[in-house]
Amino acid sequence: MRWDSLRIEEDEGRTLPGYREPATVRTFDAPEALDTRFYEVRSKSALNRVPKQSRMPFRWTINPYRGCAHACAYCTSGDTPVLMSDGRTKPIADVREGDRVFGTSRLGAYRRYTTTSVLAHWATIKPAYRVTLEDGTELVASGDHRFLTDRGWKHVADTGSCPRRAHLTTNNKLIGTGQFAEQPDHWPDYRRGYLCGLIRGDGHLGSYRYERPGHQPENLHRFRLALTDLGALHRAKEFLARLEIVTQQFVFSTGTENHRAVTAIRTQRMDNVAAIAEVVSWPRALRPDWCKGFLAGIFDAEGSHGQVIRICNTDPEIIGWTAASFKQLGFRYVIEDLHRSNGCKNVRLIGGLQQKLRFFHTVDPAIWRKRDIEGVALKSQAQLGVEEIEPLGEGHRLYDITTGTGDFMANGVVSHNCFARPTHTYLGFDAGRDFEREIVVKVNVPEVLRAELRRPAWKREHVAMGTNTDPYQWVEGRYRLMPPIWEALRDGDTPGSVLTKSPLLLRDIDVMKQVPGISASLSIPTLEEKAWRATEPRTPHPRARIEAVAELNRQGIPCGVLIAPLMPGVNDSPEQVERILELCAEAGAVDVGGICLHLRGEVRGVFMDWLRSQRPDLVPLYERLYARGAYAPPAERERMSAMVRSRQMPGRRPGSAFRRGARIDPAGARERAAEDGPGLRQGSLF
Repeated sequence: MRWDSLRIEEDEGRTLPGYREPATVRTFDAPEALDTRFYEVRSKSALNRVPKQSRMPFRWTINPYRGCAHACAYCTSGDTPVLMSDGRTKPIADVREGDRVFGTSRLGAYRRYTTTSVLAHWATIKPAYRVTLEDGTELVASGDHRFLTDRGWKHVADTGSCPRRAHLTTNNKLIGTGQFAEQPDHWPDYRRGYLCGLIRGDGHLGSYRYERPGHQPENLHRFRLALTDLGALHRAKEFLARLEIVTQQFVFSTGTENHRAVTAIRTQRMDNVAAIAEVVSWPRALRPDWCKGFLAGIFDAEGSHGQVIRICNTDPEIIGWTAASFKQLGFRYVIEDLHRSNGCKNVRLIGGLQQKLRFFHTVDPAIWRKRDIEGVALKSQAQLGVEEIEPLGEGHRLYDITTGTGDFMANGVVSHNCFARPTHTYLGFDAGRDFEREIVVKVNVPEVLRAELRRPAWKREHVAMGTNTDPYQWVEGRYRLMPPIWEALRDGDTPGSVLTKSPLLLRDIDVMKQVPGISASLSIPTLEEKAWRATEPRTPHPRARIEAVAELNRQGIPCGVLIAPLMPGVNDSPEQVERILELCAEAGAVDVGGICLHLRGEVRGVFMDWLRSQRPDLVPLYERLYARGAYAPPAERERMSAMVRSRQMPGRRPGSAFRRGARIDPAGARERAAEDGPGLRQGSLF
C-alpha cells in the first residue's frame, strides 16, 4: 500500500498550546488512519530533560510524537504531592473534584491550616520553571503560578505579559513546612513492625494453663485486640491475614454518651497465637521499614498528638525500642520521666509542625484523627529561601486545582490556584478519544536533535525513547522520523535505548547497531488473544513482538521485555505470565520486568469507562484496589512482581534492564548502556 497515493492534505491549520506557528493538519485514507488527524508542528527542542526528582534511570528523552495511535492511555504525569485532609499526600494528577485537602485561612494574627474541598481539577500545557529552595524542595510550575512568600503572594516568573507584577527572586522565602517525606510501602518488614507496636501497646496475647477443681486442666491460647478506631483494627486484621492468621471481629463494648464503641479481633487457636507471638518478637537488628511500621503501630496504640507528638508506655523495653526507632529514622526526641509509681515515660518528638508532618508521612499511622492539623498555625523554621528559578522551556504538562480556600499545600508550601481554566487538557485535546485520534508529529525533530547534540555543553548522556508515547506507532511507517534520530545519536556518540510495542523497529536495525550502547525493550502485556484484542486493539500481535525480541538479540542488540501493565483479573494469571516468560527465554531476552497497572490523572476515567463497557464484572475489584489512589495496594504489586521474578532469563546480564532507581552517569553511560533498559515506566494499552 503506497502512502503517497492515499494522502489527503487539508488546508486547515490550528495553533496548539506551546507552538507559535499553526500546525499543518493531515489525514490519511488508510484503514489504520480512519478518523485520525495528524498535526505537523515544528518543535524548538528535541531533547526533553527528566525532572531531577524523578526515579527514572535516565535524564533525557526524545518524543517525536505526542498522542499515540496505539491508544496509549498511561502517559500523564503530575507528581507534586498535595496534602489531603486525612494527613496523607496524593500526587496532584490524582486529585479529583470533591476530594478534601488542606488549604489555609487567616484567623487572627496567623494563617492556619483548614480543610477545604476541591472544586475543579485540570491540566494545561505551558512553559515551566523549576523553583529550588534551600532545604532541597523542588517545585515545577508555570510562570503564572503564585506561591505565598514572606512578602505576600508572588508569581513564579515575570513572563513579560505584565512587566511589573510581583514575582519570585532569590531574596524571597516561601511559607510552609518544606518538602513532604515519602510515604512508606507496606512491605513485610513494615507489617511486622506495625503489628509489633500495635499489639504490644494495646493487645492481649498469652497462653496459660487453666485448672478447675474436678476437671482436667486446659491449655488456653488467647489473642485479643480491642480498639475504638477501626482504621488501626482493620489494618491489623489485614496484616495478620497476609500471614495466614485468621481472626474474628466482634463488638467488645457498645458506645455510650461518654464513651465510644469498642470493636475487637480475636483468635484462640494455638497455632495462630504462636504465630502472632513470633511476629511481635523483637528483631535482631533495626531495619528502616520495621522501624516505620513499629512507630506507626505504637503511635496508634499509645501515641497522642496535641501541641506535640508523644508516645507513652510503662514498659522500659517498649520505650527503648521506640527511642531507637526514632533515632534510626533521623528524628530528634527526648524521653520524659513522669515520676509515676508505674514507671510511665513519654518519648516526645522535637521539631514542631515540620517534624510532625515528616513523622506522619514517614511512618503512616492508621488512625486519621491523630494526624489532624486543623487550625494549626503555618509557623515553621523550615529553610525555604529561594535558591534558584530555572526555566524548563515550553510544552510542559502542568496540573492545577481550584479549592474553596483558593489555595492548597503543594510539596509543603502554600500554593495559590492558577488562573488557567479547565477548558483544555493535553495540547487542547481531551485525554480519552482525542489522545488516540489527534496525533501531534514533530516533523523537524531529527535536525533539531543534531543541533542539540553538537552543543559543547552536551555530555553524551543516555537518551531513552518510548518512555512517554510509542515512537514506533504505525504512523512512523509514514513519517520515518526514527532512522534520522538514530543516525543523529550515532554521529553524536550518544547512547540510546527504546521501549516500544511494535516490531517496526526491526526496519532500523542496521542503524541502531551503530548507536553506542544501544538497548531495546518490547512491551508485551499478554499473549491471550481475547485480552490482547480487548485491551490493545490497534497494536501489533504479541507473537510478532516476541519474534522481534529474538531477532534483536540475534543481531547483537540487547533486548528485554516489559510485561506492563499487569491488570488484575485481565492478564495477571500465573499461567499467562509463565507462558510469556517461557517465550522470552526462548527469544533470548536479556531481562524481563513487570509493572502492576497504575491509573493516574485522566487515565483513571478513561480506563474505568473501558472496564465498565468491556469487563463490568471487574469494576468492583478495581474500585476496591484503587480506592486510595493511582496504585494498587503493595501486596497486589508485590504478588505481580513475584510472578515475573520467579524465572531468571538465560541471557540476563548483571545489572541489566529494568533496574528501578538506577542512575546513568555521563562517564559510564556508553559502557553500561547495553545493560540499562528504558526504565520502569508502565507501557501503553488500547
